[in-house]
Amino acid sequence: MEIDIRNPRLDEYGAAEHIMEQVHQMHIGWRPDIYKQSKPVLPFEMYRQAVETGTFFVAEYGGEIAGILLIFFKHIESPNHAPRKIIFVDAMAVDEKYRGKGIGHAFFGFLKKIKKQKGYDGIELQVNAKNTAAYQFYSNYGFTEQSINMELLP
Repeated sequence: MEIDIRNPRLDEYGAAEHIMEQVHQMHIGWRPDIYKQSKPVLPFEMYRQAVETGTFFVAEYGGEIAGILLIFFKHIESPNHAPRKIIFVDAMAVDEKYRGKGIGHAFFGFLKKIKKQKGYDGIELQVNAKNTAAYQFYSNYGFTEQSINMELLP
């Protein structure tokens, strides 16, 4: 079945929120010390803004919204850093009933096209240390660890 990556419509908010809720529940399970129950997970105004700025995408599979992708374009430059233009993946999630169907790979293929078209230097993301499935998926796709966030907890 074909996967279509596209900008969502405002009336598709419910499908995006449903997928974000699934991911949020996983985060609560991994880090109940920092994540809490909340509704909505993705406020409509934030969704609307991301749709209007062209930084929110959905994967359509079999006529259904099967995944979401939220990105930011970053320009990094300072006296101590070489100038870099980065696509930062803020959120990428696939509805649990569509996992294993190639949607994540389709998202990364889409991101590689954007990177090339816009002349960006790289694609970056963060992954929860307890999300071993996502870590393995990203590693298999070619992502490598470049930084590690650490915390000192009470």
